[in-house]
Amino acid sequence: MDNKVPYLHEEVIEHDAEALLAEYEFARNVTITPPVPIEDIVEKHLKLRFEFDDAHTMLGFPRTPGQEADILGAIFFDEGRIVIDESLDPVENPAKEGRYRFTLAHESGHWRLHRPLFATNPNQIALFDQPAVPSFICRLSQGKLRAEWQADFHASCTLMPRKLVLAAWNEIFPDQKRRVLQPTAPIDHLFVEIVRFDRGYPGVEITESDDAALDRFARPIAQRFLVSPIAMRIRLEKLGLLHREVPRQRFLASGS
Repeated sequence: MDNKVPYLHEEVIEHDAEALLAEYEFARNVTITPPVPIEDIVEKHLKLRFEFDDAHTMLGFPRTPGQEADILGAIFFDEGRIVIDESLDPVENPAKEGRYRFTLAHESGHWRLHRPLFATNPNQIALFDQPAVPSFICRLSQGKLRAEWQADFHASCTLMPRKLVLAAWNEIFPDQKRRVLQPTAPIDHLFVEIVRFDRGYPGVEITESDDAALDRFARPIAQRFLVSPIAMRIRLEKLGLLHREVPRQRFLASGS
């Protein structure tokens, strides 16, 4: 199926996510503030129903006991139905709320971006007395497929809209400056540096990895949007607010 999914520029995907939020605001006569009400958007605006189930067993891919879920969700276009793996139920697993919300937004991204691809595909229409066929099965192991990446980016733009993230950033950081991991060697630049935490043990010294330091930094903003620190860190990097290293043009600008 992925070879039938057309290339979409990031701006096109982000514009559709922004349009979805604007449609919801207009229809409900509300102004969205963090966290984005993704459940209401899916149920009340897109008119999709969603449920929790053991997605692996339901779809015929049973997993080994104790193994983490690979299938996080699935969407059935013909039925207007989303299935979220029961491991992400935020009532049973509050720590999974960010992943649950992102998965729900991911499936709505499929609905917005890819549903037309199935409009005239008879193979997706369930026959009498046969189980419905999911239009997309969303697996962690297939996140690099074009369709899955597009749905992921749509989810990111829906749950962390550019305008709201920038507003939160400027509120939390009145200096409005971008942040960068502290370089290993001193460099002249205009960013505010993020210092890695060092943890010392007898005979051992451990320094935070880049991802761990950036995730720690993103966590307070992630909590405001009810997303995972990883999702927020990726979004902040995409928006150019957070950097792993000083961008090369800054070296050139400073004459380094």
